[in-house]
Amino acid sequence: MAGLIKREDIDEVRSRTDIKAVVDGYVTLKSAGIGSFKGLCPFHDERSPSFHVRPQVGTYHCFGCGESGDVISFVQKMDHGTFSETVEKLAARLGYELHYEDGGTGPRREDVGKRQRLLDAHKVAAEFFREQLVTPGAAAARGFLAERGFDPAAAEHFGVGYAPQGWDSLLKHLTGRGFTRDELAQTGMFSTGQDASRFYDRFRGRLIWPIRDLTGAVIGFGARKLYEDDQGPKYLNTPETPLYKKSQVLYGIDLAKRSIAKDRQLVVVEGYTDVMACHLAGITTAVATCGTAFGTDHIKIARRLLSDDGTGGEVIFTFDGDAAGQKAALRAFEEDQRFNAQTFVAVDPNGMDPCDIRQQKGDAAVAELIRSRRPLFEFAIRSTLAKFDLNTVEGRISALRAAAPVVAEIRDSAMRPAYARELAGWLGSEVDDVLRAVNAAAKRQRESRDPNSQHNQHNQRSQHGQETARDRSTHTPPAEDPAHQAFTRPDPNDPAARMERQALEVVLQQPGLLDAGQWERFKAARFTVPAYVAVHNAVRAAGEVPGSAAAWVEQVRQELPDALRGFVSELAVTPIPARDADALALYCRDILNRLFELQVTHLKAEKLGQLQRLDPNADPALFQQLNRELMELEMQRRALREMQ
Repeated sequence: MAGLIKREDIDEVRSRTDIKAVVDGYVTLKSAGIGSFKGLCPFHDERSPSFHVRPQVGTYHCFGCGESGDVISFVQKMDHGTFSETVEKLAARLGYELHYEDGGTGPRREDVGKRQRLLDAHKVAAEFFREQLVTPGAAAARGFLAERGFDPAAAEHFGVGYAPQGWDSLLKHLTGRGFTRDELAQTGMFSTGQDASRFYDRFRGRLIWPIRDLTGAVIGFGARKLYEDDQGPKYLNTPETPLYKKSQVLYGIDLAKRSIAKDRQLVVVEGYTDVMACHLAGITTAVATCGTAFGTDHIKIARRLLSDDGTGGEVIFTFDGDAAGQKAALRAFEEDQRFNAQTFVAVDPNGMDPCDIRQQKGDAAVAELIRSRRPLFEFAIRSTLAKFDLNTVEGRISALRAAAPVVAEIRDSAMRPAYARELAGWLGSEVDDVLRAVNAAAKRQRESRDPNSQHNQHNQRSQHGQETARDRSTHTPPAEDPAHQAFTRPDPNDPAARMERQALEVVLQQPGLLDAGQWERFKAARFTVPAYVAVHNAVRAAGEVPGSAAAWVEQVRQELPDALRGFVSELAVTPIPARDADALALYCRDILNRLFELQVTHLKAEKLGQLQRLDPNADPALFQQLNRELMELEMQRRALREMQ
């Protein structure tokens, strides 16, 4: 029987892996103070960064949606793998050899590596296709590239390859490398005939582009036909597989991600050769969708890389100048409302795409296409007006009716009236008339989207009858996230609660700054807020602090129920307000001394109350003892105050 991954190996992989380096492959992180980084959360859509990573403690936490954990849970959630697959993937990244043991109830080895096996098969296939490009049989593929201005160096840079015309060339190669038919059936690289026993290459006699994810792993392929007798579509992509989801894939994202983050620019083109042309022309922020429109999941990827928080950045769509291209641009206009970044359209007046432009006019012309971009709002409005004869009164009225809803869709309330004035100028109409039309269109849009609007309520009543009292009584508010029901979140305005929280942040993030005396005092401290009491108890139960801060946080997390583990991660990544190491040490010392002073003050109040209740004549020895203790406590309090 296959065994479990040994616990000590899991801990070793966790502590050795740089969580920031891993998260950087998915999210653009910026400094958020000493030892802390933040970016847009990859787990929910947001406009201001609330996702924090603290490499020193190996932990991440989103203050927006509450997602938190360590590097293993992050990769597991992002890549949708099992725990075992994720540990093995991270171990491979480190070059660390895992060991297994029999028995237990943890993740079993037979579950480990299924995703990795698929990734390995794609990697081997990509190498095979690339090697085939230089063979005599790939002359047509090389000719296709050369005609479009792509030399061998360009093909190598993008990993372009060739699929031989045979029915089983790739199949033989992969089975020869130890992959089983069951494994290969999940890759999308093979097809099955009417006779289920017939299993053959999906890509045959085609130019091949490897499609990679953000981390650079090959997850699928795009293939362009080269021969007239090929009865298949012009472009053929990998179908949906456990690895490849076309709505979540952007070709070239692995090559473009750093430029996108650095330049705060994303250029969306239509094809593989357009991406190649843009990158070779110096536009290294270009990506392309793979057989689908630019949609919601693509936007999430783009916004994370752009750090789309309203402080700049731009998204540029390039489309053909034909009707299909204009339709695609209008679809992009609808999706634009999800961006804070400014959105533009770059369309060549002759209807050429970036690949054609580079081929005919050179690299500078491609760069000029991007520089000559127009605001997407303007393009959408002008495209709408182009459908009407503006030389007639009827045409202008119809154009206003069609364009007013487009202007009304503009999310930015400051830009909407500005474009209404532009529309008035293009139509030769009064600004007030256009504003009235835009406002009316906006009202209709709000009513159509709001099920509680009077308009919709009237329609619902007319169609379904009046809602009964019994119906209303059954309505219940949405349930709160169970993860947040486990404890009452402390009042942030309570000074004592704030002090307890800050002390826990220090102990979790900087355990090495505490000396033996401070540890003794901290463990003896009495916390008052239930959530903090639980974490304090976990710190006490976690035992000796290990050499790694990340291992320390994990020890504390393991002492708590699942519902509170995320709270520990939150405490572990909350930025500490310190500019440098000296300021950090001073802050931590002051916070702990203030906590200890507060503890002494509480203890002093208890002793004073006991003294006041005591009859000194009934027990003079105890009376004197309490007075001595009060004096000692006051001396401790003053000493702690002087140290702050």
